[in-house]
Amino acid sequence: MTKKTVAMLLGGLITSAAFAQNGESFEAYEQKIPGSDVSIKMVPVKAGEFRFGSPAKEKGRNADEGPQKKVKVDAFWMGAYEVTFDQFDIYADAEKDKTPLPDGMTRPSPPYIDLTLGMGKSGGYPANSMSQYSALMYCRWLYNKTGVFYRLPTEAEWEYACRAGSSTAYPFGDDSGQIDEYAWTAANSGEVYHKTGELKPNAWGLYDMLGNVAEWTLDQYDEKGLQKAEASNPWNKPTDKTPRTIKGGHYLDAASATRSASRLKSEESWNFRDPQIPRSKWWNADAPFVGFRLVRPLKQPTKEEAEKFFADVVDKFVGAR
Repeated sequence: MTKKTVAMLLGGLITSAAFAQNGESFEAYEQKIPGSDVSIKMVPVKAGEFRFGSPAKEKGRNADEGPQKKVKVDAFWMGAYEVTFDQFDIYADAEKDKTPLPDGMTRPSPPYIDLTLGMGKSGGYPANSMSQYSALMYCRWLYNKTGVFYRLPTEAEWEYACRAGSSTAYPFGDDSGQIDEYAWTAANSGEVYHKTGELKPNAWGLYDMLGNVAEWTLDQYDEKGLQKAEASNPWNKPTDKTPRTIKGGHYLDAASATRSASRLKSEESWNFRDPQIPRSKWWNADAPFVGFRLVRPLKQPTKEEAEKFFADVVDKFVGAR
């Protein structure tokens, strides 16, 4: 079976070899969004083992980052960049996406204010003010659009990819002196987010893992989550709407909050200013610093497994942020 045939059967338009489970190479590829000229670059992250969390003596460490634990993670692809508005708005804007949505799916409600706060939208700026619901619904839409299963990373997958083989506080070392080369933080951002990919990537070709906008994971936040983490593919599955775990720090954070092990928990107050009743499940008016990044597991689920996943992490928690 040719690569073209495989891509057609799956409904995805892949511009380089990617379907390793079908005998093709595990390489970076561009996922084109059908019906558009927009693509999403995905980078391979090989299976491996790492120390999840931070050591007790790490500078800037918080209590919820330990105890550090050795865990294994299966292979996956991760977006080289944070999802941008150029990519997100194809889903959000019916004028850009001419195909009908699958049954039971809706498009995001129109923002009630300029959620970018004038920081920038088209041309490569990260999608911001995202609720987790909005991020997961985008994953669901992309799956239905392409036939390729995408989701948010687990906290462990995110940290493993961020570290890129390192065991230091930052992917580039323990000293934050180089942070301006890799991340937009309070020290260099000018209090605004920036276009994705303007600074250096980590060793595995992932940009803006630190700073810029913080990124949703799949995990329920638990202060003692590291203590409970399983040895293989840990995932603290959601049991409530909030809080959830967010990683990477953001453009308003000090460098120490962007360390690989740093954790941020979501807050319902992030949508306090929403004038709608009930408040929007799509946007976080008071969290312009939150965005997301995609993951595609090497082992793709069946259609039934994918549908159950979205039922368990989205439908069960309508309005989760």
